[in-house]
Amino acid sequence: MGAPAVELAAGNPPEVEAAFQAAGEELVAEIVDGELHLSPRPRPRHARTATKLGARLEGPFDSGEGGPGGWILLFEPELHLGPRPDKLVPDLAGWRRERFPLEAFAEHAPVGLSVAPDWVCEVLSGSTEALDRGKKLGLYGREGVRHLWLVNPTLYTVEVYRLERGAWVVAGVHQGPVPARIEPFDAVALDLGAIWV
Repeated sequence: MGAPAVELAAGNPPEVEAAFQAAGEELVAEIVDGELHLSPRPRPRHARTATKLGARLEGPFDSGEGGPGGWILLFEPELHLGPRPDKLVPDLAGWRRERFPLEAFAEHAPVGLSVAPDWVCEVLSGSTEALDRGKKLGLYGREGVRHLWLVNPTLYTVEVYRLERGAWVVAGVHQGPVPARIEPFDAVALDLGAIWV
């Protein structure tokens, strides 16, 4: 009898990994289900919405100023999730502080984070919406991300999703310049009017 078979992770195709590494800084490179996806860097409106939203959440939830704290929030983190791994770059992501791998802040830590966030936010644009609503939504669910926001800076909407028994359910939709308490950050009212350019 020969040695028992060893099951190896599929891994991403070498040519996909090489193209991912070679992508220029003017592009956002992601590997989703073994396929390379290149998107242009966010346009100013998209970037401004993400920046203003992150700033509104950072004080009360990351720093604990005027809110409960307990989170670590990052802009455009590179996530390495699953066995291949899938390499995803959400606009914003947050981890409950006790789940965040603090070694990721070490000087020579690898770029990608392999611990799935508790919350992900994708700011939608014409070039990314199909991927954000499609395969990326499925991968975030597979990895157990508990909360997901899809923010549309053109329609002024925040779609809120919660993972329940492995499936995404709509937890709310907020539109316009209104104050809203949005899970998982519902301890503090968020002034949505302040994030729309």
